[in-house]
Amino acid sequence: MFSRKIRIAILVALTACAAAPAILEAQTKRATSTRRRARRPSRNRPPAVPVVRYGTPRTSADLAATLGGLAGRIRGGVWGAMVVSLTRGDTLYANNAGEQMLPASTMKLLTSAIAFERFGPTYQFSTDALRDAPVGPDGTLTGNLYIRGDGDPALSGKFLPGGPSAPMNRLADLVASNGIKHVTGSVIGDASAFDDQKVPEGWLARYLQASYAARVSALSLNENVVVVAVTPSAPGSPATVVLEPSTSAIPLVANVRTVAGGGARLSFRKQGNGTIVANGSIGSRTSTRRYVYIVEDPASFATGAFLNALIARGVKVDGGIRLGKTPPTGVKVASLRSPPLASMIAAMNRESINHYAELLFRDAARGPQRDAVGSVANASAVLDSFFASKVGVDTGSLVFKDGSGLSTIDRVTPRAQVQLLGYAHRAPWGPWLHSSLPVAGDSELLKRRMRNTPAEGNLHAKTGTTNDVIALAGYVTAVNGEVLAFSFLYNGRDRWTAKAMIDVMSETLADFGR
Repeated sequence: MFSRKIRIAILVALTACAAAPAILEAQTKRATSTRRRARRPSRNRPPAVPVVRYGTPRTSADLAATLGGLAGRIRGGVWGAMVVSLTRGDTLYANNAGEQMLPASTMKLLTSAIAFERFGPTYQFSTDALRDAPVGPDGTLTGNLYIRGDGDPALSGKFLPGGPSAPMNRLADLVASNGIKHVTGSVIGDASAFDDQKVPEGWLARYLQASYAARVSALSLNENVVVVAVTPSAPGSPATVVLEPSTSAIPLVANVRTVAGGGARLSFRKQGNGTIVANGSIGSRTSTRRYVYIVEDPASFATGAFLNALIARGVKVDGGIRLGKTPPTGVKVASLRSPPLASMIAAMNRESINHYAELLFRDAARGPQRDAVGSVANASAVLDSFFASKVGVDTGSLVFKDGSGLSTIDRVTPRAQVQLLGYAHRAPWGPWLHSSLPVAGDSELLKRRMRNTPAEGNLHAKTGTTNDVIALAGYVTAVNGEVLAFSFLYNGRDRWTAKAMIDVMSETLADFGR
């Protein structure tokens, strides 16, 4: 039952009956072009949800009643939740806490935990260039040059200045500075650190041409998307059409002319052999237009970008590119190290980047000794072992088919998530996980949520959103200083109501005191 104060607040709020538009999780719903968003402006428009004000419970029983009443407003679907005081060690609220549920992007909490547990927050991955033969006095490598992937999710322009080509440019600079001027063999891409599964089980076919569902590879570049950039020149002249990053692995045919004025009439198609064909016209006063494509073969894409970067630096390569495994006798020429793991996990959780989660999930299977293949099966076994031996969770109800939560086969329970949060709170790496999470009313995917409430600037949590899931799991500090861990999971179609009620529940936790 609601307290008298809460009942009055709800009645007052219902008379207003105003609703703020809900924002879908950016990574899970990001379109591949602005034109696609413009075609379907109403699909993500939320229905009206009556405004309900958060409560101010002052006993644990009052808190449980308030949260239960709010959950009762959600129509249909499956609702699961758990709230535990990490300060006192007691359970404050539980509803279907052992229910198997789709986690959506709250799965990234689990991926974060095993990555931190296996590597520590300062760990760095290394993308290496190696040779299989000596280099002569004139700079000729009479053999092959390898680029060996280490599962670095941040091999992009996100952490390096210079745009999408920056990582391969940097690595090519290092190779050239080590005296290699001519490669008589090939540039060979090595993605053998992971298995060959590029699309996780349970990813729906409709996801697969969206940037949030990019292919998975140990040798990945620019989150495995390529941009076709069209820039006008003088009227009557061909426009400049390039790939960002530049790569020899994807043929590009440009039939775009520059016309007077503004605007653009452009069309693109991808042929069966991977060739991208650009047709149409662009106005001379128009800024560069960019269109995103998913890369089907990430390792070849990255290897081709490395080749182009070498050629741009005057390194001659006779044999082109191919894929293969680096021989054990390979000699390291140069290395490009990733940012610290904590920085990558912060980007992953704040922006909900699925690509980062998929690579880190498989990296955790390999471990710092790199003594196992990065696969979903191996990563799932590592996560099972972690939950059973460290967190103390019965793993019988947990199913892991990817690291991002995009798979429709993944299953977690609210109880397992809260127990994980409790373990993380005590772990040496706990502060890094805590700081990686979006902050209510302040940052990234929670920036527009829970503003002007006790949760603003207080609650740190990971969001989860798909067509059938609304979720939030993380930490909040109550008014009396207790640190609370919570998991709110909803699977069903009434997700706009669920999202609104989850926010009110979270605000109520922030204003709880006893």
